[in-house]
Amino acid sequence: MGEVVIIGAGGWGTALAVLLARKGMQVSLWGRNRELMENIAERRENVRYLPGISLPEGIRPITGERLDTEECSGVILTVPSQGLRGVVRQFRQSLAKPLLINGAKGLEQGSLMRLSQVIEEEIPQQRGRVAVLSGPNHAEEVGRGLPAASVIACEDEDIAVLARDLLMAPWFRVYTNADLVGVELAGALKNVIALAVGIADGLGLGDNAKAAIITRGMVEMARLGVRLGASPLTFTGLSGVGDLFGTCVSKHSRNTWAGRLLGEGRPLEEVLSSTSMVVEGIPTVVAAVELARKEGVEMPIASKVYDIVFRGQRPEDGVAALMQRGAKCELDDLMPFIEPV
Repeated sequence: MGEVVIIGAGGWGTALAVLLARKGMQVSLWGRNRELMENIAERRENVRYLPGISLPEGIRPITGERLDTEECSGVILTVPSQGLRGVVRQFRQSLAKPLLINGAKGLEQGSLMRLSQVIEEEIPQQRGRVAVLSGPNHAEEVGRGLPAASVIACEDEDIAVLARDLLMAPWFRVYTNADLVGVELAGALKNVIALAVGIADGLGLGDNAKAAIITRGMVEMARLGVRLGASPLTFTGLSGVGDLFGTCVSKHSRNTWAGRLLGEGRPLEEVLSSTSMVVEGIPTVVAAVELARKEGVEMPIASKVYDIVFRGQRPEDGVAALMQRGAKCELDDLMPFIEPV
């Protein structure tokens, strides 16, 4: 089996490189920042993005304008959502043929595209062949080899199986799912709900409020997903409730952390400048609210997160507005989870 190329040397890309190398595979880990990649090669550790995890010898940190994928077993993209198109465009010739797995989560601002759509638009040869990895997978834990489960989604079942087998390990269980739309939307939208949970935490609202946000947040995630063609059952799986729960309660979650600071009254610029990591929920909420408006789908929690983050609404006022919405029957909003006959 040939080597695997991972594009994106952040925490998640590095954790996947460690996972594959521990399986005995050769991995090329590509990053744009030459100084960072040289430091990783010298120290055998990604101190900036995944500190405390020693890199196995099978990992080769690389950089540069070209990428050799001629003999590789697959390419995994872990580039942040808003930078994905540029990187794919840069390497489009090298990415036209290999097994291609996207491990990033988000929606592209402006186009409102899912990330597999972005890849396919830039690389038409990969249309219908892009696999997506999603689930409750914190890089810090995957890098340590702690047990985890994830989902591979692809329109092509054979490719999904290839991607699953590439990533499956005794400590990393991978399921397949044919619902590409649902898996991608669930993985993107859960970051928006995690921001809301963090805001509630920053306000000191307690566990009852956070449980309500998680539950009602899942409903509006599914509502948009079903409108766009997803299966409602996907939102009850690993890429849906699994990833949402894992993100909202984890000490590792950047989105919950950012929401907590926003709930404490910190300005967005201060929150973002205090970390080198990407808080994917911030750009995603912009795309999600615009997409929901375009599709005529009600997403009250996401809309309030947008108002707090970008329109300067006081977090307390956002919570009050949600609590004072008109009364309704809960079961009416659970209809997205009922498969049509």
